[in-house]
Amino acid sequence: MKKRALLPALFLLLSAMVGWYAAAAGGGADDPLVSLSYLNGTFTDTVRKKIDALGSGTSIGEPSGAAEWTETRLKSGDVLSGSTGTFVLPLAGEVGVTFSSGAVVDATTGTEVSSGSALLPRHRYLVAENTSAAFSVTGKTAVLSYQGPNTLSYSSATDYNAIASALKAVRLFRGSLTGFGEGFDLEVSPTRLQALIMFIRLLGEEDAALAYTGSTPFTDIEAGSEPAKYVGYAYSKGYSNGYTKTTFRPGQKVNSYQYVEFVLRALGHSSTGTTDLTGTLDRAVDRGVLTSGERAVLAKGSFLRADLVYVSWYALDAEVAGTGETLCQTLLNRGVFTAEEHSFAQAMISSHRLS
Repeated sequence: MKKRALLPALFLLLSAMVGWYAAAAGGGADDPLVSLSYLNGTFTDTVRKKIDALGSGTSIGEPSGAAEWTETRLKSGDVLSGSTGTFVLPLAGEVGVTFSSGAVVDATTGTEVSSGSALLPRHRYLVAENTSAAFSVTGKTAVLSYQGPNTLSYSSATDYNAIASALKAVRLFRGSLTGFGEGFDLEVSPTRLQALIMFIRLLGEEDAALAYTGSTPFTDIEAGSEPAKYVGYAYSKGYSNGYTKTTFRPGQKVNSYQYVEFVLRALGHSSTGTTDLTGTLDRAVDRGVLTSGERAVLAKGSFLRADLVYVSWYALDAEVAGTGETLCQTLLNRGVFTAEEHSFAQAMISSHRLS
């Protein structure tokens, strides 16, 4: 619905919340209908002031009001329910909205959205007068910023967010420079460079990589940079051959087969001599690195950083070839993290592994 069709919902919301008269919503005598500039300016400022009076905090099961914009990471099936005056800004991930009556407004474009719609990232949505709306995470993870009356409810789905936090607690995962969602970027596909770095961390050799001072034959890696240390170290150890003899393609996306192959190498179950990856997931199941349920999930759909942290975390439980000990025990012996740190990380994860 276009901006002119928003007048009833927006006017009622404005009247109920701030008591302004109808003429205030107009753009002038020649255009008395609500304008996008008004929606994003005076109207939004007025609603925000009203929301400020609600107080702050978010609870489970009981509506509350977030006076300031609040950011949260959510997982599949988690729901943020909002009522009149609630603003929602999806920052990353897949989120949908449903409501039985009333209106939800895309304040960025000045249009209403229909129930069941997928929300656009970086668009600000407003729950209009006499409306209760449910904003549900439909992807594996999402990052939402919100303000106003709300209720959060959580699903029992795999908590990739908690797994990322657990990996970070044992120093096997670091965020990016992204300024939201803790920099985890779980909603995007990992790159070849990111996969290589995680591989080196799983080996317990990150300090050695960062101390590397040699060169690299790859022209698409900046000499002397941190990526050059990781890539140069991996090349010198025979962990990676590069994409070609002279290029590494650090920004190219990796798929599940490629990353699981890296994990199998870290566990001593494969090497750079393996070039046919069509059976990689099956070999990972045979060696106890993946479950059959995980294989099924990884074999379809996009491979995201959420999947990368999942595979990396549960790889800690797999046995390193020829050692009789798990990868976790190997990293503990190498001093990568302590038993206390690992126990603390484990306690962060309440969801169950896919069987």
